[in-house]
Amino acid sequence: MAEGLIRIVLDILKPHDPILPHFATFLSKLKGVEGVNITLMEIDKETENIKVTMQGNDLDFDEITRAIEEYGGSIHSVDEVVAGRTMVEEVTTPQD
Repeated sequence: MAEGLIRIVLDILKPHDPILPHFATFLSKLKGVEGVNITLMEIDKETENIKVTMQGNDLDFDEITRAIEEYGGSIHSVDEVVAGRTMVEEVTTPQD
C-alpha cells in the first residue's frame, strides 16, 4: 500500500547530457519510483527545461533532489505533490 509521497511534478533545468531517455531511466531506478514521465518544455544552446512527473510509493524528495543535482540539473519549482494512500485528482469547479 502506498504511503508518503506518491506523485511529484518538478520543473527542472538540466544540461543536454544526459539525453532524456537516459535521464528518465536513471530516475526510474530510485527507491520507490514506479514510473517517470519527462516532457521537454524548452531548449536552448546549453540547457533543457523539462517537466518531470514521478509516481511511486513513498518517494524520497531528498534522494530525488540529490540524483537530479548529480546529473547537473536543478529544480526550479515543485509544481504538484500528491501524498497519502490514494491519488486525488484535481477537479474543475465553476469558479475555474
